[in-house]
Amino acid sequence: MHYSAWQILKNGLRGGKNWRPLWHSKEPKKSYDIIIIGGGGHGLATAYYLAKNHALKNVAVIEKGYLGGGNVGRNTTIVRANYLLDGNSQFFSHSLKLWESMEQELNFNTMMSQRGILSLGHSDGQMDSLARRGNMMISQGDDAELLSAKELSDYVPYVNQTDPRFPIYGGLLHRRGGTARHDAVAWGYARAADRLGVDIIQNCEVTGMIVNNNTISGVQTTKGKIKADKIGMAVAGRTSQVADMVGLKLPIESHVLQAFVSEGLKPCVDCEISWGAELFYISQSDKGGLVFGGDIDKYNTYAARGNLPAIENVMEAAMALMPMIGRAKVLRSWGGIVDMTMDGSPIIDKMPINGLYLDGGWCYGGFKATPASGWCFAHLLATDEHHEVAEKYTLDRFEKGYLLDEEATGATPNLH
Repeated sequence: MHYSAWQILKNGLRGGKNWRPLWHSKEPKKSYDIIIIGGGGHGLATAYYLAKNHALKNVAVIEKGYLGGGNVGRNTTIVRANYLLDGNSQFFSHSLKLWESMEQELNFNTMMSQRGILSLGHSDGQMDSLARRGNMMISQGDDAELLSAKELSDYVPYVNQTDPRFPIYGGLLHRRGGTARHDAVAWGYARAADRLGVDIIQNCEVTGMIVNNNTISGVQTTKGKIKADKIGMAVAGRTSQVADMVGLKLPIESHVLQAFVSEGLKPCVDCEISWGAELFYISQSDKGGLVFGGDIDKYNTYAARGNLPAIENVMEAAMALMPMIGRAKVLRSWGGIVDMTMDGSPIIDKMPINGLYLDGGWCYGGFKATPASGWCFAHLLATDEHHEVAEKYTLDRFEKGYLLDEEATGATPNLH
């Protein structure tokens, strides 16, 4: 079926019942070469690149609910490559390049909009830090522009630069950054993986793993036992729970991260703005709603809903940065479970159990990492070797002490 105005009209009059499914939701076979646990962006991207880059098509993606119902549909859609540290910078630079070619690659509209990412600085020290970050981005081959207070005023005149508590000295502009439609990314990878022969299995929860002599041989699910030579975990905030099925205790905590959207407004915020005085970020969706969020709730939880103190903090930050936002009504809020590591950077590595692999610990960076994490995790699963842009994301860095602490806040997950 080809998409057209006529098809939209015809199917709309018929209740939308005649659209061809984008992918097949299959029942599990008895065995696969590789099973990916988690049907979010990372799991689906991994399955797609396993089939496309490595010609491994006897692959299954197992999702306990509906496809894309986890964090890939519960974020603020931001895409960027403005990282400082060696290891993070290369990885997210690679990811941004994949984002820029994703729609052509998947033949699917992900609504990628490179509207720019603006990071604000509120002191001389912060401006020095932004300059250093910008130099790293440029040396990596990405773009960065350091804006003065006057240039920033011309670029975003609606931002309150003269708040006596949080004066704004300037900012760092990353023009190639932007936003993408989160659920469309999941749909695009699902359709592409399905067309290459990957089995997508929904409403199939993993309840246990089959391990003999420290080697994994399959999973127990609500649809029965499924055998596999290799198992990849890509379950975001559920990482610690799934790892516990085989007795693994990982340097990861789970927290809830809330996000908000306002009623639809006329176009007014034409880039994504990150407020350096506190963890706050805001952009405007194509439908007109202001999409914004802040810090994680400061307690460990697996509940995808937040609490009122975190809401109050986000609203206070919004009012300090853009006082006029107080006239807009908040339409809805939601929460996602984020897997926070001890240094704020992810893990893509083999686990101590043979045949078990992990893609997790993404903290705030999971959505923007989607294509590169899939690319690198597929490379690891297929070859048992780390991809060059993800070679620093090993589990043993916590034992050896070479941490990737982007925020320089130490082993405190709720500060990353």
